[in-house]
Amino acid sequence: MGKENKVFIFCMMLLTVLPTSAQHGDALDDVLQHIPMVSVLILKASGAPDNNSWALTLGTCAATYVVGTGATYGLKHTMHEWRPDNTDHYSFPSGHSMFAFAGATALRHEFGHLSPWVSIGGYGVATFVAVDRVCRDRHYVHDVLAGAAIGALSAELCFFLKNKLFKPEGLDLAFTGTQLAVSYRW
Repeated sequence: MGKENKVFIFCMMLLTVLPTSAQHGDALDDVLQHIPMVSVLILKASGAPDNNSWALTLGTCAATYVVGTGATYGLKHTMHEWRPDNTDHYSFPSGHSMFAFAGATALRHEFGHLSPWVSIGGYGVATFVAVDRVCRDRHYVHDVLAGAAIGALSAELCFFLKNKLFKPEGLDLAFTGTQLAVSYRW
């Protein structure tokens, strides 16, 4: 089986979880929002070709989530917008959309070169999460659009910084098991 077929099958497996979300509500949304980012790790672990070490991949993915989470929850606790179902006043922006689109953008950066289906699968899951949140009255449309923008921009920022800092003549990290060594080559 060729590389294209394996990637296509992987993306189709991701998309098969979507129809069950409407039946299980928030519990499955809580899982689906992380599927694109987990896909980065699954593809990395399965040996899909990329140009990064595990430390660099994990660091960039973690930084993406940290930046996106800081922006999203900073706004949630500042804006105090009530949800459409009136359960609380943390509607703007959508955290689920932020996580989903941050992961989809990371997936595109790390493995989008393998096949367009990788990006289609990641953004398909992210879009489904955002639409589902609106359809079930957990968010307004502007909430999920803002969450999606924050997630995508967080990933873009972190991958931009990774490419600037960790180019071959840039920053090196080494972990010996007991200490972390950092060096910068000019």
